[in-house]
Amino acid sequence: MPKMVLECTINGEAAELLVQPYHTLLETLRETAGLTGAKEGCGTGDCGACTVHVDGKPVASCLMLAMQVRGKRVTTIEGLSSVDDGSLHPVQAAFVKHGVPQCGFCIPGMIMSASALLEESPAPTDDEIRLGIAGNLCRCTGYTKMVAAISEAATELAGKEA
Repeated sequence: MPKMVLECTINGEAAELLVQPYHTLLETLRETAGLTGAKEGCGTGDCGACTVHVDGKPVASCLMLAMQVRGKRVTTIEGLSSVDDGSLHPVQAAFVKHGVPQCGFCIPGMIMSASALLEESPAPTDDEIRLGIAGNLCRCTGYTKMVAAISEAATELAGKEA
């Protein structure tokens, strides 16, 4: 099957990629674009390890065909930090501060889900945070630290906007 040209924006940069029309967004990001932060955990959209943002909304990139993002904005964990000064996104910084990463496999997807949650709900309760990351599974069971880190990131983001 002939490859197709995929034009989209990835992490703020215009991208033109030659992809197989049956490749998932996850495969394209990892194999064609060289962005390996999103991981394939289950391949069925159940674990959240492959979560990225498409036009600001979290999606399971293992379930989305790459060609579905034609003309759209894709943000991966690699593009979440500030392009201006390279500083970490507040969720990333809070995860480091709270010692959240254990094995690290779920962390990129968890951070992408958490950052999307904070965009929609800037001051979530702990229950709302737990619901917001419910589509992401952590085999190391680090959820308590994750909730604390996301809550702290929300406070920091609120302080920046004030």
